[in-house]
Amino acid sequence: MSSNPSVDFLQACLEHNFWTWSAQSKVNPIPVTKAKGVYFWDVDGKRYLDLNSMVMCVNIGHGDERVVEAIVEQARQLPFAGPQMATQARGELCKKLTEIVPPGLSKFLFTLGGADANENAIKLARGYTGRFKILTRYRSYHGATYGAISLTGDPRRVAWEPTTMPGVVHFLDPYRYRSTFHRLNPDITEDEFCRDYLNHLEEIIQYERPETIAAILIETVTGTNGIIVPPDGYLQGVREICDRYGIVMICDEVMSGFGRTGEWFAVDHWKVVPDIMTMAKGLTSAYAPLGAVAMKPEIANAFNNKVYEGGLTFNGHPISLAAAIATIRVMQEDHLVERAKQMGQVMADMLAELAQRHPSIGEVRSIGLFGAIELVKNRKSKIPMAPFNQNSPEMIALRKYLLDQGVFLYTHWHTVLLVPPLIITEEQLAEGFEVIDRALIITDAAVEK
Repeated sequence: MSSNPSVDFLQACLEHNFWTWSAQSKVNPIPVTKAKGVYFWDVDGKRYLDLNSMVMCVNIGHGDERVVEAIVEQARQLPFAGPQMATQARGELCKKLTEIVPPGLSKFLFTLGGADANENAIKLARGYTGRFKILTRYRSYHGATYGAISLTGDPRRVAWEPTTMPGVVHFLDPYRYRSTFHRLNPDITEDEFCRDYLNHLEEIIQYERPETIAAILIETVTGTNGIIVPPDGYLQGVREICDRYGIVMICDEVMSGFGRTGEWFAVDHWKVVPDIMTMAKGLTSAYAPLGAVAMKPEIANAFNNKVYEGGLTFNGHPISLAAAIATIRVMQEDHLVERAKQMGQVMADMLAELAQRHPSIGEVRSIGLFGAIELVKNRKSKIPMAPFNQNSPEMIALRKYLLDQGVFLYTHWHTVLLVPPLIITEEQLAEGFEVIDRALIITDAAVEK
């Protein structure tokens, strides 16, 4: 046995842990020992700048003692209570959430994370409407459990077909850079672009018959599939369509919520109130596992006299609730939503500067501290730097260079995602962008002459 416990835990993890989203023989984990602020360190003492908030979730940064102490205090007072019990933490978080969610969302169902939040949202919509079909978008990701992966549109669901949940129908995202409808007319106005994608959604509804559709579920801002920001009017249009056909509008704010976009929730940018909104990740800044389903009273009231057939052993776990309460307080005390908006403009300017210097950048997109760099081999043809649902030598080399230089971020096919903690400073952002600037020389070399 090694005398170095750091080496021991890495070896034990490699020998015994089953790794998700991985071919088991190819995993190469970073052996992390500590994290603070916007940085974390490995067993060798190497420091990494965390430009992905670990898994797009550590919104308030690592190691905030206010949240840590709240967890410790709750663990001493009441470490667990059953899901049918009322606790101070449950009541306090419910009240805290009503301060920040869109007005009208006043009932909350607590879960363990985003996937089961989305699954419970679907149960609620089906129970409320008596209908069974769910419409979601092709570039969406809603979680990896059986129901949530069925709701997901991207290729991660395909491995588990055909046994996934029936009744899910997918439609196209309003993705301006790669618009299916406007390849021959890229100069179409924003209003026309928006209207075409709303018409597309309504056409799908007609084909599927509106009386069979319980809900439309969308990521307010598409997350891992490229930070696709909807055009102005799109969310309002989806809201109007749902109202017209009696369809429940569900917004997945698991990734885009809790200040990520420069508002408490991304829907706030367009002043749209969904019927149901799901959240997780930034809800506790990942200091403890927790998800939540916020809903309008009429959704909850549908179960006043009939049983809601669903539940979780750890629904409303006091330690997770305490972490969420403390996280929201930290965000309010430190004005992190306003900070995300301010630093989001700084990041947008940095992204624009990168795009001017690097021919491999096809487009940059961001809203708040939620950004993406889309890499291409040819700006005119928009050939992606990696094929759809695949990697490429250039993208592998790019990420390796970044990690070697101590910058941790997420690459997805041909895109680079930038999702830093909301506490990041302009100097720290510049530190990361300097490394990204050098790394993009790798993809620039692959641009077709």
